[in-house]
Formats: sequence, structure tokens, C-alpha cells
Amino acid sequence: MNSSTKNKTVLVTGGSRGIGAAISLELGAKNFNVVVNYNRNSEEANKIVNQIISSGGTAIALQANIANQEECVKLFNEIESRFGVVDILINNAGITRDKSFKKMQLSEWDEVINTNLSSAYNTCQFVINSMIENKYGRIINISSVIGQTGGFGQTNYAAAKAGLIGFSKSLALENAKYGITVNCICPGFINTEMVAEMPSNVLENIKSKIPASRLGEPSDIAKGVTYLIEASYITGQCININGGLYM
Repeated sequence: MNSSTKNKTVLVTGGSRGIGAAISLELGAKNFNVVVNYNRNSEEANKIVNQIISSGGTAIALQANIANQEECVKLFNEIESRFGVVDILINNAGITRDKSFKKMQLSEWDEVINTNLSSAYNTCQFVINSMIENKYGRIINISSVIGQTGGFGQTNYAAAKAGLIGFSKSLALENAKYGITVNCICPGFINTEMVAEMPSNVLENIKSKIPASRLGEPSDIAKGVTYLIEASYITGQCININGGLYM
């Protein structure tokens, strides 16, 4: 990282496991103040924080369900008391509640939309004014290849991830003049616990369709995040990190 991005504060939502943990660790090694947000498992979050600190970085773990605006208020108040404003926001938190549409309950729709999409509204509302004032900001939304292609049994997830893409493009248009970039990363199938839960035959079939012939690693996504933080002239874009699965 160049000197202009050192010692800035970054919030990684869902930052304690999988892709989020890799992003937290990557940025923790680059002199950012890293806020590892988690919803339920404090042990996982504190493990990531301890790894960052033991390597000479600065990090804290903060609990909040970012789909809940009141919890977001408490989260950002705590961040401000510790580090000041958030300079870089990584909207990574996400869940799946896969089911064919005809069997899907409204609660399963709402939970995924609220966690994967509405949460970005909540977090961006808290950072955008200070970013405008400071004439600097990076917002990176972790979407998915499923938001581009659709997925069987994933109408809720695909809708939320596609929504993040449109959200990012619009927010980028509104705020480019203030030195704020807003981009999406669309991971393909990444070697995380979420993917590991898939039936082995389904996973093998997916691998056979990936030109790179393998799953991606969480670190692949983390490196994409690092690139977008550095890149001041890239905004409103979807960076596909998928091994060639979707071009």
C-alpha cells in the first residue's frame, strides 16, 4: 500500500470467517485499523483480531447485525470512539437460505435480502457523509457470480447479489466527484465453509465447468480488495474473480 492509504480505518462486515477473514487479515498486514464485524461468533472474530495484532497490526472485533439499523448506530459510534471515521467500507456479510422459489417462505426471502442487500444501505448511510467531507472513500461490495448468472434454488440470494451491483453503480455515479470509489467484487466458487457444505457431486460438477479447474481461495478475493483500495480511477465496476467461470 502507498503512504496515502496507511493508517486509515477499514470496516469489514462479516469479517470473521471465510472471505471476510481473508480480507481482514490482508488489510491488517497493510497498516490499516481493521474493524472485524461479526454477528454471532465472537471467538472466531477475536481469533482474527489476535492474528492481526500478533503480526504488528491494529484491529478490534465489534458485534452487530448490520441488517438492523439500530445495531449499526451502536457499531459506528463504537468505531468513531476508537478510530474516528471509516475510510474504507467492505460490505461482505452474507447468508444463504437456498430453496426453490415455490417452496420459499417470505421469512427466507426477507432474511437474505436484509442481510445481503439492505445492510449495504445501512452501512453506507453511516460512511458517505464523512467520505464526502474528507474527499476520500472506498466502498467495496462483495457480490457474487450468482448475481450475474442466477442460481437454482437461489432467487433470494441472486436478487440480493444482483441488487448490490446496481446499488454500487448508482452510488459510484453520485460520489465519484468527491474522490469516492464504489465497486463490486463478484467471486465465483471460493473454498469456504459455505461452499464446502455443497454435496460433493454438485461441487465436482461445478469444478468441471471452471476453466481454471479449481475453486478460488479467499485470499484471491482479498487481493482484489487491496487492488481496488489502491485504484483511484476505477469506480462503478464489477471485478469478476471466478477462474473464468463467467466472462
